[in-house]
Amino acid sequence: MKRVMGMLFGLSILFLLAGCSEKQEASPIIVEAKPVEYTVVEEVKTLPSTEETLSDEVVTFTITCVGDCSLGNHMKQDYPGSFYQMYDQQGADYFFADVRDIFEADDMTIVNLEGVLTDSNQATPNRTFNIKGPSNYVNILSDSFVEAVSMGNNHRMDYGEKGVADTISALTEKGIVYAYDGNIGVFEKNGIRVGFFSVNEASSGKSVEKWVTQDIESLKEKQVDLILACCHWGTEKDYYPESYQRQLGKMCIDLGADLVIGHHPHVLQGIEAYKGKNIIYSLGNFCFGANKNPTDKDSVIYAQTFTFVNGVLQEDLNVSLTPVRISSVNERNDYRPTVAEGLEGQRILDKIATYSQFDTE
Repeated sequence: MKRVMGMLFGLSILFLLAGCSEKQEASPIIVEAKPVEYTVVEEVKTLPSTEETLSDEVVTFTITCVGDCSLGNHMKQDYPGSFYQMYDQQGADYFFADVRDIFEADDMTIVNLEGVLTDSNQATPNRTFNIKGPSNYVNILSDSFVEAVSMGNNHRMDYGEKGVADTISALTEKGIVYAYDGNIGVFEKNGIRVGFFSVNEASSGKSVEKWVTQDIESLKEKQVDLILACCHWGTEKDYYPESYQRQLGKMCIDLGADLVIGHHPHVLQGIEAYKGKNIIYSLGNFCFGANKNPTDKDSVIYAQTFTFVNGVLQEDLNVSLTPVRISSVNERNDYRPTVAEGLEGQRILDKIATYSQFDTE
């Protein structure tokens, strides 16, 4: 039974149609724009009938997705009030303490790792920000039930090939699966194989299409049950996706992806349903050490439960969104994502609803 804080979606995505134009009615609105109580709730699984139980094998698999995580500092930050200082004072368990129960209850949690985990001090020159944490910061992930990371982003090379190699070594030692630019990841649990790939459109533009095509074909050859597309894209601090984000997201699904997970803008963008599957354009920041006090601290935890009957993926959208603030305090970033409750939680969900109104193309 999965414990979720915030809005529970039941067995299908909710749509809000009131007040929308005819064009907008075709677009997915994923939250109810009315006050709700924010309490810990239990997801109620609909059990198959006795006849179905005897004849069908039903398996569910829940994936939790969060946004940008930079587990460390950028090289221009001083120590007071930094992620480094918080780690030294509080330890690895501090950062995800308020959301760990959500990560623990699912089958797979995936984050975007923005920066590297290395003990090297050889920063790549001529970059605005070089982000890293020491290799042992991988414990922040492994101790909080994070099973996978996307690395296809514009900070993967902040400390050169050494930084990448150290990060991969740290992740591999903890059993955390990773993906970037042609390096696909496969995570398996309870007989379900989840494949994912990660591309950096923000830096490489349309040239990432070769990776998208190649990686999806490679995952199909590995006979995975689900394919996740992780796309680093869009414009920083822009709340609406660019036209090419929408084009690339749909391309991923056309080629075989079951869910598209977006990040890079550092703020929330909307969610669009396409051919019965979801494109998350940006999950915003989550645990973000590279900024001591972001102006916008809103985020969400996106969770989707996939159902297989006799090994066949069902065409349903069983989704929940949990509204989050990336800091447990308002006046600064304390790097501790915290579930937003009451009116504050509803405000964040209403924001997502607004951003999720798309004209049909």
